Amino acid sequence: MKSDAIEPSRQEVIQLLRESGAEIMLNYLPVGSEEATRFYADCALETGIAFINCIPVFIASDPVWAKKFADRGIPLIGDDIKAQLGATITHRVLTDLFARRGVRLERTYQLNTGGNTDFMNMLNQDRLASKRESKTEAVQAAAATRLHDDDIHVGPSDYVAWQKDNKICFIRMEGKLFGDVPMNLELRLSVEDSPTPQVSPLT
Repeated sequence: MKSDAIEPSRQEVIQLLRESGAEIMLNYLPVGSEEATRFYADCALETGIAFINCIPVFIASDPVWAKKFADRGIPLIGDDIKAQLGATITHRVLTDLFARRGVRLERTYQLNTGGNTDFMNMLNQDRLASKRESKTEAVQAAAATRLHDDDIHVGPSDYVAWQKDNKICFIRMEGKLFGDVPMNLELRLSVEDSPTPQVSPLT
């Protein structure tokens, strides 16, 4: 549903940040908000406040943006945050375990479904691109040998409305043990992916 509210200009955002006395900006925009994230990162840069990027849009890992913040001595942290125990960290740990135990990982996938706004946004493949790249590289970094692009698939897969904030992940890993003995591992993980925990008010 499109809002009729007028979006503030760059100068209005910068003025508001200066008047607020803010020292840190947290970016929790919906997944795939590439242009908006760069807009707010630029506003943070202009006002001299730290920028913590909590979504998978490449700011801190982009050498151009990193240099802009470094040149001005402004803290920049990101990109994306991980759940305490979620799909990607589980996949990374298992990938590292394969490497440590000498299991040759040949192919793997991580399929995630959910019913919240993030998963709805990711039905748009353009919004999904940076998140998929971020999650794929996180797993690739833990592998003993980098997998061919056709042998790894990591990332959100579909929106299922009735799941709401319940995110379900399916992981499959196929490899070879000593002596080329084939093996595979399958895992199903279900976690609540609510953006903000419900906290009872203090009385």
